[in-house]
Amino acid sequence: MVVVDDMKAPFGRMVMCHMLADTTAELMLMADKIGVDRKWLQAPGSLREHFDICKSKRALAIANGAQEVTTQGVMDLMRRKREADPTKGARDE
Repeated sequence: MVVVDDMKAPFGRMVMCHMLADTTAELMLMADKIGVDRKWLQAPGSLREHFDICKSKRALAIANGAQEVTTQGVMDLMRRKREADPTKGARDE
């Protein structure tokens, strides 16, 4: 599952949020669908792996099946990832 959070962080003239997924493959597929360059992946291979995306890309992600979540939803996703691969959490500490 791919999610986009409700963060609204200013970055220049843009407003950014996070896009995360249960798996790297899902995250990369969505990035490709909405035109986000894979080189912008942050914290690759960790529980915090994500893209910062602008509002227009967020709308595209939602149109392509991403779920809107709050900060709690992001934490829930990270917990699921930690439970699926306990060694990942150890690397992120």
